[in-house]
Amino acid sequence: MGFNFMTAEEAANRIKNNDIIGFSGFTAAGCPKAITSALAEKANKEHAAGRPFQIGIFTGASTGDSIDGELARAHAVKFRSPYQSNKDMRNELNVHNIQYFDLHLSELQQYIRYGFLPRPNIAILECCDVTEDGELILTSAVGIAPTVARLADSIFIELNRFHPKELRGMHDIYEPADPPYRKEIPVYKPSDRIGVPYIKVDPKKIVGIVETNLPNEVGKFTPTDEVTERIGRNVADFLSSEIKAGRIPSSFLPVQSGVGNVANAVLGAMGLSKDIPAFEVYTEVIQDSVIQLMKENRVKFASGCSLTLSDSALEEVYGNLDVYKEKIVLRPQEISNNPEIARRLGLIAINTALEADIFGNINSTHVLGIKMMNGIGGSGDFCRNAFLSIFTTPSTAKDGKISSIVPMVSHLDHSEHSVKILITECGVADLRGLSPIQRAESIIEHCVHPEYKQLLYDYLKLGVAGHTPQHLENAFAFHNTFNKTGDMRLVEW
Repeated sequence: MGFNFMTAEEAANRIKNNDIIGFSGFTAAGCPKAITSALAEKANKEHAAGRPFQIGIFTGASTGDSIDGELARAHAVKFRSPYQSNKDMRNELNVHNIQYFDLHLSELQQYIRYGFLPRPNIAILECCDVTEDGELILTSAVGIAPTVARLADSIFIELNRFHPKELRGMHDIYEPADPPYRKEIPVYKPSDRIGVPYIKVDPKKIVGIVETNLPNEVGKFTPTDEVTERIGRNVADFLSSEIKAGRIPSSFLPVQSGVGNVANAVLGAMGLSKDIPAFEVYTEVIQDSVIQLMKENRVKFASGCSLTLSDSALEEVYGNLDVYKEKIVLRPQEISNNPEIARRLGLIAINTALEADIFGNINSTHVLGIKMMNGIGGSGDFCRNAFLSIFTTPSTAKDGKISSIVPMVSHLDHSEHSVKILITECGVADLRGLSPIQRAESIIEHCVHPEYKQLLYDYLKLGVAGHTPQHLENAFAFHNTFNKTGDMRLVEW
């Protein structure tokens, strides 16, 4: 059959108020761009004419500005899930103009299939190739694309010529059966392939194809600095000591790493360590540091959900696809982030905390307990099920006016029961097998910035006798002091 090629504006005009759309992509990699920009323009025109126009959005994770930014600025979003990182989208959801529900990334696809969430009636997917019999070859990410493509009534495709057709073979598309028919997911090492390299759909569901030639909207990564480099060295030194102690096999274990400059610094330091052998990666986002370590033969294989790479790193991969297709596989996020696989493989999970407290609880999402930053992402998928769960954070923020370690987290995402190791640029707190008071003493001594160390020891002395010596009247004194003065160091007990 012949496909219906159309402009982005023609595709947008087929989308109606209250439609629910599922998008391909994961981070700004692999996301549609042209149709969503046209959709934002349509929303502006509809609103100017006094007509309502809003859509529901499901994505893999964060997206580029052409989805989250433009649609938020056009007030075109009714609800959004599961993760975002765009400042305009963040502003809208923090004032409740958009209903946002945060969710572990591994759960979104099955939640949609289970009927826990509204079913998307439209899928918009970025592909590098489409066959007449309905084989869709995705670009640089997978996300939730297999599920939304299957469940949607209508599919729009952005056929993006920026990404080569030769990407076919890098993806491993596998959608597990729902209970009570689900079987084990047969991934026993990061390089195992368990599905097919394409999404298969009924060609009749493809209502329009928009041809584009647009690069990913991956922003520039914040360069590492002295603090992040020290965090990286602390992580590498700790893992080296675990190998020497026999708690990590000498052949090492697969690594999961979060997103951002701290994650890049950690992987870079691990690559430089002579005590850590070449290793495999089983993660969600494959960043520049992974590609660099592959070139240096320090990373042997990487399984992920997206290639979230700078322009130069993506050019390196696309220029040597025959090499990298043997070293990289891209999976749906319910497989890349799957708790069953994380526990089976024995992952070393390294994620970034927004805030931690002295007892080992982690806040990954809310600034001062109120304002959503990005979302929980995949950190919960991994940390609870990892062989070793590590959280990293700089000890302070805002030029020292905020301590990243507080008496009690202002929002709880990961409890003390899931967190094994906390690492800042100051040092390492190994929390395994410690009581609450022992955890507090270890975190204060090894991870807290010197300007806050005595303040937190003083708080601990205030604690009411009990298993966890909290002092509820002062538990949020750091946060309250910051709200009043702009500097947590001015706290008075």
